[in-house]
Amino acid sequence: MDMKKYAAEAIGTFWLTFAGCGSAVIAAGFPQVGIGLLGVSLAFGLSVVTMAYAIGHISGCHLNPAVTVGLAAGGRFPTGQILPYIVAQVVGAIVAAALLYVIASGAPGFDVTKGFASNGYGAHSPGQYGMVVCFITEVVMTMMFLFIIMGATHGRAPAGFAPLAIGLALVMIHLVSIPVTNTSVNPARSTGPALFVGGWALAQLWLFWLAPLIGGALGGAIYRWLSEEPAGVVAGVKTA
Repeated sequence: MDMKKYAAEAIGTFWLTFAGCGSAVIAAGFPQVGIGLLGVSLAFGLSVVTMAYAIGHISGCHLNPAVTVGLAAGGRFPTGQILPYIVAQVVGAIVAAALLYVIASGAPGFDVTKGFASNGYGAHSPGQYGMVVCFITEVVMTMMFLFIIMGATHGRAPAGFAPLAIGLALVMIHLVSIPVTNTSVNPARSTGPALFVGGWALAQLWLFWLAPLIGGALGGAIYRWLSEEPAGVVAGVKTA
């Protein structure tokens, strides 16, 4: 049963990374009809909505190490499952980045060093934002993301609407922070593309692990303080 959870997390994170980063790499700047920042933001949000309905009942649909850590900090996920969930998520993101690389490299003039949807700060921030500002942005955005996830999946929240609230939250996060960091709030999503870009992307990857993990833990802990009553584990079906 646990292996099915891990497989679901890998598949879900694959879809988030492939759809979200793919929209940025392939479709965002397409001449005349490119989807732009709004389209990329919607792609990331829709990837979460679709997977939440597809695998939420199997694994809880975390798709993100920061979500897993944040839910654990909020008392809504067993700490013993953190590591295997994160491993599955990172594997899914790397496979997605590999497939995206194969597809994107089929276009004339493709240059992976131009970014490949990687996250960055300083010279590698889309808006040239500095490291400290980027760190703060990632912490705050991930904190609010977890706060919304904790509330939307609470036992007293309207049933069936959690995927929409969570997906729309991710859209809003991207609308604000793409110019700052290219939006991570997800260490797995950041790791996949960074492995193919190499160089600066790998050197700056630490920020896109540390900041989201801190933000996720803060968001989960704050919501747990705000609403202490039991609200259910976000882990899909019961383990065997």
